[in-house]
Amino acid sequence: MTEHYEVIVVGGGMVGAATACALALGGVNVALLERFNPERHWPPEPIDIRVSALTKASQNILEMLGAWPGMAQRGVCAYRDMRVWDARADGELHFDCADTAFSELGHLVENKVTVAALWDVLDTLPTAKCITPAKVVDMQLNDNNRQLRLEDGRILEADLVIAADGRDSALRQMAGIEVTGWEYRQDGLVATVSTEKSHQFTAWQRFLEEGPLAFLPLNNGQCSIVWTLSSETAKHHLALDDQDFLQALEHASGGILGKMLEVGPRAAFPLRFQYANRYIDQRFALCGDAAHAMHPLAGQGVNAGLLDAAAIAELVIQTKQEKRPLSSSRFLRRYERWRKGDNLMMMSSMDVLNKTYSMTAEPLVGLRSAGMNLINNLAPVKAYFNHYAMGLRDDLPKLANKRICW
Repeated sequence: MTEHYEVIVVGGGMVGAATACALALGGVNVALLERFNPERHWPPEPIDIRVSALTKASQNILEMLGAWPGMAQRGVCAYRDMRVWDARADGELHFDCADTAFSELGHLVENKVTVAALWDVLDTLPTAKCITPAKVVDMQLNDNNRQLRLEDGRILEADLVIAADGRDSALRQMAGIEVTGWEYRQDGLVATVSTEKSHQFTAWQRFLEEGPLAFLPLNNGQCSIVWTLSSETAKHHLALDDQDFLQALEHASGGILGKMLEVGPRAAFPLRFQYANRYIDQRFALCGDAAHAMHPLAGQGVNAGLLDAAAIAELVIQTKQEKRPLSSSRFLRRYERWRKGDNLMMMSSMDVLNKTYSMTAEPLVGLRSAGMNLINNLAPVKAYFNHYAMGLRDDLPKLANKRICW
């Protein structure tokens, strides 16, 4: 027997679950497909190595979806300052929440915390159904719907299918949408560390020859690190014993947080610049990493994905309220225009920054450092960058501005 839904979202991570939540709050009959049931309960230690820096815009979206209280209960960490400096020169940037209208610049949150809170909300929404385990093995476009066949033989169909199934999206490949991009030949090494000095609820980032090293504050006093290294160096650092790794990390940090005392499990993931050539097809759309993958040096990947989720949900709900068919390509084209340009601008900015800080020629290093100090001393310019980094930009979806879209 075939199950029919208005919308099927494939991928139950942060972006997919947020999309399904928003749609269901708007009265859309939606199914969320995920290969595994996410964790909902776990001991307080150890901290997950997968942590995201959520902007104010992302916080607004998650508050409007009703997920933020569940996240706060499980644990979020506000950061109030951000300090960025160049290891090869005297360039420095300091962003302070005191220069804004907010008591923090953003929050550090374990990915599993955001996912669990969103799934808790989905459990309460009558028009949402979570289907697990569910692996899509085939997708067909019919005259009246998109049809998905699952590994267990079940057949599902919907007026619209939204793929939020990650950077290597199987649904994107099934839809025949190609990608453009390249490998950075860098890895992001992640771990949780204990440091001699307090992190002071500050996000610290030091630009090194192979890439930036970030220390992100956690509520238990530890830091989550994201260390961009050449793939070869990352492999070497993963193989070090804890003491040797801590010594290498302390040297790379420039001693800003004193001695490195302890480190938990380490992992590394390859970095890639990638965007889908199209975000849409007939009765089909891409969200989050399925549509774009960017360098993590400013932690904007998941924030861009949550804006995708809020944008497409807003347009689907508006289309339904206007009693137009969800198969209409008009709102899908609008979604692509709305989000593709913004995402490409953010991705390109991260790419340029990464390349700029990879330069080693002395004149360029000096020029780069002078530029950082100039921005740091020009309050209006720094305020603009701060505002932009917090996600408080023009042309945002309603949810990102704390306005309902249903």
